Amino acid sequence: MYDRVTLIGCGLIGSSIAHAVKRHGLAKHVGIVEKTDILDRVRALDVAHDVTDDAAKAVRDADLVIICTPQSAYAAIAETIGRHLKTGATLTDVGSVKKAAIDALQPHLRNEVHLVPGHPIAGTENSGPEAGFAELFADRWVILTPLAHRGGAYDAAAQKLGEFWQAMGSKIATMPPDHHDRVLAMTSHLPHLIAYTIVDTCVKLEDSMQQEVIAYSASGFRDFTRIAASDPTMWRDIFLNNKDAVLDGLQRFIEDLMELQKAIRWDDGQKLFDVFTKTRAVRRSIIDQRQHIPEENKRKD
Repeated sequence: MYDRVTLIGCGLIGSSIAHAVKRHGLAKHVGIVEKTDILDRVRALDVAHDVTDDAAKAVRDADLVIICTPQSAYAAIAETIGRHLKTGATLTDVGSVKKAAIDALQPHLRNEVHLVPGHPIAGTENSGPEAGFAELFADRWVILTPLAHRGGAYDAAAQKLGEFWQAMGSKIATMPPDHHDRVLAMTSHLPHLIAYTIVDTCVKLEDSMQQEVIAYSASGFRDFTRIAASDPTMWRDIFLNNKDAVLDGLQRFIEDLMELQKAIRWDDGQKLFDVFTKTRAVRRSIIDQRQHIPEENKRKD
């Protein structure tokens, strides 16, 4: 679909894209940019024709450039590559906060470069080049947040990028960047914040209690620890870049939590039953829409 694709960053998402591009034959040439100290690890994956730490050189002839780094690096990356991107190239990303991505990237780009931000709703708790696998995006949503009122060649570039993701097995949705950020604050960012908090509360327990909590972890706590094992740098950047939407969602959560606290204190079983019935229906809706991955289909590491 593209002659030359360059990936800047080769963690879980970047390496999974590289694996998928190779498996499905989506590019004639794949380049990967990474830090000098992990270049050998990336080369060992055997998913790229070029592996380098020189981003400016790597993007020079690329038709598609995908930034797969923590969002705190976006501005510096854009400043480095902006003048080297060729006319008609498409620049996209995989970050979880889209308005911040646009604000960081757009000032460094010429009008002839098509910035089409993107966000694959896919991942695991693992990170690093070795964590990637080609099936990561199968049946997962990828949300594109194209810039408004561009038309012409820009719309064609956005359409082609969507087809690229579809070729890797993804489903495509399009929405405005600020709407994306509000939705993801509730579906992804707030759940991660809660998971980090619950696990941190366990860490602060006295040693004997902490060891028992770990030893006798039920499935609920284990699920929280899986989420809380996600990449710290990436999630730090997400919360700082989407703080307004996260804080709004957090305030709503605190208010609802206080309602349940009162229901428990005052033995209001009906209130608890009603809430738990509604939340059970949400879970079933997620399964019906195939947004749940059965255990037997998860990649075994």
